[in-house]
Amino acid sequence: MFRATLWLTLATIAGLALGFGREWLLVDAWGAGARTDAFLVGMFLPEAIRMTLAAGLLSSAALPLYQQLAGERRVAWLSAQVSSLVLLGLALAVLLAIAAPLWVRLIGPGLSASAQHDASASLTILAASVPLLLLHALAAAVAQAQERFLVAGLGSFLYNLPAVVLLLLQRGSTDEHRLAWAFVLGAVLMLASMLPLLWRSGWRPWRWQWQAQDIALLYRRLAPLLASAGASQGLVLLERICASFLGEGAITLVNLARKLVNLPLVALMSLNQVVLARMARLADDPQARRAALQVGMLVTAALTVPAAAGLIGAAPALVQLLLPAGMAQGPLPMLLAWFACVIVFGAWNALLARYAYAAGDTLLPMRCELLGSAVNALALLLVPMVTGMAGIAWAALAGILVTAVLFLHRYRLLGQQWVLRLPAVASIALLVSALLLYPLPGPWLQLGAASVHAALWLLVLGAWSVRQARRAA
Repeated sequence: MFRATLWLTLATIAGLALGFGREWLLVDAWGAGARTDAFLVGMFLPEAIRMTLAAGLLSSAALPLYQQLAGERRVAWLSAQVSSLVLLGLALAVLLAIAAPLWVRLIGPGLSASAQHDASASLTILAASVPLLLLHALAAAVAQAQERFLVAGLGSFLYNLPAVVLLLLQRGSTDEHRLAWAFVLGAVLMLASMLPLLWRSGWRPWRWQWQAQDIALLYRRLAPLLASAGASQGLVLLERICASFLGEGAITLVNLARKLVNLPLVALMSLNQVVLARMARLADDPQARRAALQVGMLVTAALTVPAAAGLIGAAPALVQLLLPAGMAQGPLPMLLAWFACVIVFGAWNALLARYAYAAGDTLLPMRCELLGSAVNALALLLVPMVTGMAGIAWAALAGILVTAVLFLHRYRLLGQQWVLRLPAVASIALLVSALLLYPLPGPWLQLGAASVHAALWLLVLGAWSVRQARRAA
């Protein structure tokens, strides 16, 4: 588990580093204002599809089905799914492009008319990437079934590469159209990287098959996942809507906070895919599957708690050192600190959902996540307008905590000693960072103290994870 996670993490690090570089270069070129807000609104739906697929939406449903088959039956199944996803992707692309002005008015109602026009033009181009993203996600599921985790993890790197190169070369002189086409080129590179694996798996582009039963079964498995993912992306949409009314540049600031929070946690997506594949192989052994879940939860804690503690303690320093001048004096450091709290519990929820996915149950996670999303949505409608941008993170934290409790209750884990200890340990680490490290003067002193604090928690939780993994083995 650890070796596969490491290789996939290294591939994902490059992708998220480029993703953060993309955001930094965009703000550096256009500033944190209306132009950047407009492009981010136009990019919202294609990026939501990409991130949902990267988080394992399609692979969670497809992986168990693919692993149950062998030989020619696998090849026929793969060909049928490719045919189906090509048609679905083209339909979605046409829908996004034709109705681009309507989508933009929904996502960014607070934008000016000129900004909405620019966002619509960007979305019309970016819609072309959707079929490519869907096919890459299916190929990634095949790669994970063959334990080819590295090639599956290169997607984000390839997607962001053309846009980063364009922004580096042209800086502020680039325009929205060229930048949008750069992202479409990135999607082409993503799919091209997976074509050799699909070929070796038996897929041939001239052999179109339509196995209605196989396609329907995959879509039935996908339906609850789509409901959960739709609720999650709906919450991100509500965040964008709220931010569009909080002033010019608010959408950019919320987006930057999300990107900064995700940057040190690249191993989580890798770990989730590895643990899912492992638990899927143990579907007939509930005790072994629960042991794999426990190890995965502890490893997740070892990654998220130190990262979140470091982010909270060093939030003002990170904004001052990594982002364009002047942003450290705004609301971004506090927003970043609150979002860091969100990722700890959100990471556990993602792994708890995959515990059910591995057994072919996609309904239970949907119910838990929808209830948590409802709490988040209600809080988003009430809190940010009173408290400002920090309320967006508070609303997300409330929804995630409700989801976590529901998962643990349904799995009958609330009474487990290790389950009770994990939130207590996380709370101690985060409180120390917030109360003692966040107020420290000077960026380098703050960054150094936060790094030491995070390293200590990494050693403690890492040792706990390794000890538990040896017991499970």
